[in-house]
Amino acid sequence: MPSICKNKVPISPCAENTINPIRALVDNLVVRPNPDKQLLRLSIGDPSVFGNFNPPPQLFKAVSDNLQTSCYGYGPAHGLEPVRAAIATFYNTDSSPITSEDVYVTSGCSDALRIAIDVLGSDKRNILLPKPGFSLYQTICGNRGIEGRFYDLLPHNDWAIDLEDLESKIDNNTAAILVTNPSNPCGSAFSVKHQLDIIKLADKHNIPIIADEIYKDMVFDGESKSFGELSVNVPVISCGGLAKRWLVPGWRVGWLIVHDKHERLSEVRDGITRLCQVIIGSNMLVQGAIPQILETVPQSFYDDTLARLKKAADIFYSKLSKIPQLRPTMPQGAMYMMVEIKVDQFHDVNDDMEFVEKLISEQSVFPLPANIFGMPNYIRLVLTAPEEIITEACSRISEFCSAHSVSPPNKKSRS
Repeated sequence: MPSICKNKVPISPCAENTINPIRALVDNLVVRPNPDKQLLRLSIGDPSVFGNFNPPPQLFKAVSDNLQTSCYGYGPAHGLEPVRAAIATFYNTDSSPITSEDVYVTSGCSDALRIAIDVLGSDKRNILLPKPGFSLYQTICGNRGIEGRFYDLLPHNDWAIDLEDLESKIDNNTAAILVTNPSNPCGSAFSVKHQLDIIKLADKHNIPIIADEIYKDMVFDGESKSFGELSVNVPVISCGGLAKRWLVPGWRVGWLIVHDKHERLSEVRDGITRLCQVIIGSNMLVQGAIPQILETVPQSFYDDTLARLKKAADIFYSKLSKIPQLRPTMPQGAMYMMVEIKVDQFHDVNDDMEFVEKLISEQSVFPLPANIFGMPNYIRLVLTAPEEIITEACSRISEFCSAHSVSPPNKKSRS
């Protein structure tokens, strides 16, 4: 009888170096919540989780109408021309005119980011990433052997970029600066002045910008624009999609928009097209519905979504600001809030991971520890929960902090 080989088959370096910190934490967490309390998940930025943020009916009608067409075959790998034209029209501005030739349809914004990083980065070139920042950037770079160099955001300055730190990370092998605006995980939205300062720095060093703008136009107060709209000389590759603003993260359709006023990215454009061919295009049913979606969804839907997210942020900020052991930062956009944990004011909590584990086991409240975004001793909360859940979560967090706070010093008795 022939012998049977039982040697383990090794995985590739590509697989071994692929780590998504958020999914790894959420999928593998072994802490048991308190069985006497409903688990309140404030961890994942999926607006569909609680059932209170729903897509507008125009989206379902657009997809339903598209079912009557020949939407079941392959299309161009970089997207149907009418779809690319509709996206270009939706985002076109006088200062940065774009056409269908500047748009590439992808399988979600994550795929757009993958393509943008792939087309510019290599194992010999580095890409500058925000810290704290969306952990997928590091996942994509690590998977491909691209060095991700982290530049700091300033927590006490509305998470603005530390421009001195950013410039210190640039060298001759820097392929791109990746920026997120509005931000996951910070909930920040850069001022136009700050955006122009970032563009000026990129221009000084002749470095293109990759702009993660999946939360574009989701700004509560103030003005924040697309980097491509503001840039005069610096090429910008903007990544966006349907997931967040239209509340359909599971539909997996995104896009890249190339802003290149001086035609510096001619080779890059060809590279983007080739990289789109890896998966032979995105979902044909959904992408075919995009022109109708962009044309028919009313402004009132976008306004209502923002108003409800802003109200959730106000509730969180008002209640958490009253807890001495925490310091929330008021969001300016997107769907998130970052909260600092003052670990020196707890007698048995040493870092954000321990805070989250104990909060889950005692109070059944699950925020994300921000060390997975590169920011220890912070937590990230999502703003998409219903008001009653937010209020209940804040009450439980307050109770938890009180129970674990440093005991006040004993008063000396009078003799």
